[in-house]
Amino acid sequence: MEVEYARLYRDTGLGLTTWSPLASGLLTGKYASGTVPDGSRAALKNYNWLRQQVTDPHRNQAVSELGRIAAELGATTAQLALAWCLSKPHVSSVITGASRPAQVIENMQAVDVAARLDPEMLARIEALTEPLAD
Repeated sequence: MEVEYARLYRDTGLGLTTWSPLASGLLTGKYASGTVPDGSRAALKNYNWLRQQVTDPHRNQAVSELGRIAAELGATTAQLALAWCLSKPHVSSVITGASRPAQVIENMQAVDVAARLDPEMLARIEALTEPLAD
């Protein structure tokens, strides 16, 4: 998206609205054990495709490593994921999809985390996540 639409960003000021920045809950760490918690979206009957994605061991290993980066910033993994989205120059809005008030509060703190992401930290995050991009 960054390359294909660069002209639209530059010439018209187009910005992206980021949908599912927490990768359907994967980036919250709730699937880190490789199992699907009761009541989660991935537990729904016809969501086998999602179950496979969020329980993937390689993805969960990356989430674990992202958790260590988040801890360095005094943040949660979810806050780091949202902050990364906010750090992108062509992102206008991030749809967080929170289902509980506590999640909204946690998610909004990502703004403070985004302000602390430096180029080295962003490079570390991208090195972990780029190989797993669909």
